Amino acid sequence: MNKAIKYRVYPTVEQCVLFAKTFGCCRKVYNLMLSDKVDSYNATGKFAPVTPAMYKEDYPYLKEVDSLALANKQMDLQAAFRNCFSRSRKKKNRFPRFKSAKHSRKTYTTNNQKGTVAIIGNRIRLPKVGTVKAVIHRHPEIGWVVKSATVSQESDGKYYISVLFEFDVPAINHDIDVSNAIGLDYASDGLYVDHNGNKGTNHKFFRESHDRLAKEQRRLSRKTGSKKGSAKSNNYLKQLRRVNKIHRYIANQRSDNLHKISTEIANQYDVVCVENLNMRSMSNKGFGNGKATLDNGYGLFLNMLEYKLSDRGKYLVKVDKWFPSSQICHNCGTLHPEMKDLSVRVMDCDCGYRIGRDQNAALNILKEGLRLFEGKRLKIRYLA
Repeated sequence: MNKAIKYRVYPTVEQCVLFAKTFGCCRKVYNLMLSDKVDSYNATGKFAPVTPAMYKEDYPYLKEVDSLALANKQMDLQAAFRNCFSRSRKKKNRFPRFKSAKHSRKTYTTNNQKGTVAIIGNRIRLPKVGTVKAVIHRHPEIGWVVKSATVSQESDGKYYISVLFEFDVPAINHDIDVSNAIGLDYASDGLYVDHNGNKGTNHKFFRESHDRLAKEQRRLSRKTGSKKGSAKSNNYLKQLRRVNKIHRYIANQRSDNLHKISTEIANQYDVVCVENLNMRSMSNKGFGNGKATLDNGYGLFLNMLEYKLSDRGKYLVKVDKWFPSSQICHNCGTLHPEMKDLSVRVMDCDCGYRIGRDQNAALNILKEGLRLFEGKRLKIRYLA
């Protein structure tokens, strides 16, 4: 099993320069290889094989950076072509595009070869760079082997190194208690509502920082370089970093809150039942609440829940998104088509059952999720 831990690092000025060179060289090699592949296809009808070593004579500065970082860009390009022409993912991936010097993400990955990547005290060793000062908030456990390291620079100028570890997963003998389960229904106001009627959180981090962000963005719009095609002044770049720092602060707040909630749920329950929603579609303008949907980070929350429950030997059950959880009365099972109207917040059934729509949906998701879970367990026992 593989697991990555992301560390904040504080490189020296010389190391920052080398990082910037490596980012630029990786982008350059990727664009050169993509250009040669396209030219060869136009000339011969076939994509010619390309390697980073082909360009080191014409571009000597490529020899100054880590060769494994360039080799990983070759692997990235090959993966992009595979995804483009794969039938199963054809609709989701288009033809590989050139990386922009202005808008592409500043990152590169290097592999560990006989200890070239290692954590030594409060520093991380990298090829060509040497040891970089880092905040080692979590040490790897005994038996974890370093596979690779990914260096990245965020939009606010801070540097991070994500170290990937490989380790053997110990057998987890955890008896699943089906009665210790929870059903969660998505709620744009409060992240989720569980089957007991409890809300996840009422924080709206983007809206809480909206005024401060709008003020800094107005200042940015008045700086020289805000218009398209004009040269960026130093004051513009300084103000841009201030805006990016606020965006990063909001993202960190949201991530921290989701980590705390998902960890609490993963520790407390054995089975978690949720809806398999497409959050990208729900954030479109047609729903009218795209900003609230994106501010919640519900998709990230489900990803956190999935891997944390898996690490503990527990289960996340995803109910189909077309399951009418909000329209079915949990008490008698009657279908209420009028509940399709999102403005109807309370279900009044003819059987006398009255309940909030979100709690009713969570109860139905829990019931359906446990049914799917029991069916999966019976299938595993039959195959065994």
